Amino acid sequence: MASTTSAPPQPRTKLSKTFQRVITFRKPTKSISNNGFCLHLHLPSDKHFDKQLVDEANLRNRSAMDAFVSKLFAAVSSLKAAYAELQAAQFPYDGEEIKRADLAVVDELKTISDLKRSFMNKQIENSPVHVTLLLSEIQEQQSLMKMYQITMRKMELQIKSKDSEIVSLQKLLTEADSANKSIESRLDSSSCFPLFDKMDLPDLTVTNFVSVLHYALRSIHEFVKLLIREMEAARWEIDSAVKSIVPDAIFPKSSYRCLAFESYVTREIFEGFSSRLDEEEEGEVNCFQNFNQFKKLKSLATMQILNENPRSPFAKFTRAKYTRLVHPKMEFSFYGNLSQRKTLNSWRFPETGFFGAFAEMARRVWILRCLALSFGEEVSVFRVKKGARFSHVYMESVAAGGDAGEVAVAFTVVPGFKIGKKVVQSQVYLCPAAFDSGRKRD
Repeated sequence: MASTTSAPPQPRTKLSKTFQRVITFRKPTKSISNNGFCLHLHLPSDKHFDKQLVDEANLRNRSAMDAFVSKLFAAVSSLKAAYAELQAAQFPYDGEEIKRADLAVVDELKTISDLKRSFMNKQIENSPVHVTLLLSEIQEQQSLMKMYQITMRKMELQIKSKDSEIVSLQKLLTEADSANKSIESRLDSSSCFPLFDKMDLPDLTVTNFVSVLHYALRSIHEFVKLLIREMEAARWEIDSAVKSIVPDAIFPKSSYRCLAFESYVTREIFEGFSSRLDEEEEGEVNCFQNFNQFKKLKSLATMQILNENPRSPFAKFTRAKYTRLVHPKMEFSFYGNLSQRKTLNSWRFPETGFFGAFAEMARRVWILRCLALSFGEEVSVFRVKKGARFSHVYMESVAAGGDAGEVAVAFTVVPGFKIGKKVVQSQVYLCPAAFDSGRKRD
């Protein structure tokens, strides 16, 4: 009997291995074969594909909505630009431009209305998202540029309007300056102190002298204000300049600092006030000459006096006081040159506002000197020493720092005058009596 041998197992191929991964054998719930095994096929689940499709749909919807919002914002920007053009066309009025801008506004409103309708009907445009975003960005930038252009045109019109206003105001200022100079000229002429025109020398009183002194002090105040403005324009340290004049003075108000500069100016301008010049003579004749010169000079413009006789006593006085009071470094810091000083050295007189103010101050001090020498009595100028007790007889406070019995003199602002036995009070700046106790000096 021939023996029966089973065939040897065939090696598994790659295909069979793959097939085995997909097909598994389990105990069947229902028999579908003669050998009692049930064949089950396990395929990938559909849920994974459904989620991926949903995510992609949501992403597309979100991108489409972003593009729609971008398009809406661009439309609003275009509407703002069109409305701005409509407003700009009204000032100044331009009928044709208004019609064009009005149509542009209506068109932009229609665009926004169409976008609203599309959104409500869920009919958002299905153009490529990146294209819509790019076009919206371009449209918004164009609207922004248009707004800038409108603003620039508006500012240019405002600049032109301001330029015209400036020209008009400059014209008014020139007219006002001319009127002021005319008034000042009249004040400086015979209309200034008209009572002196018919006054004789014996009628002269110290009260007359005080009136002319106040007239001179007004010009000193004006020159000091101009001097401080020039210092500030030249970026001087005002406090340092004040301390160089009155080192220990204390000013509770910054406005009081000008008193230090007035002290400096009056000290220099009144220096040698009572001294007689070489060409002046003693006696009664000189009194008449001084009084007549006073009446003559009070009726003439300052620059007229200087230019007509540049070597007159008054011209020499003005020239000497300027070179003494205005230091070369000061003049150079103000104007960057020494042209005014050089002009004076050539026996001519600068035609500048600064020198004009100085010369006017010098003229008023000069006529005050002429009047003082007209009395025929001894004239002297006095300054109160620092730390001196306040006296109502010799002093007048310009900024009192308490009761007169408790204060002392910090510095003299305006010197006092003695004409014979009569006294014209000095003007002093006061401080507490304990200030700089024990030190008294000019």
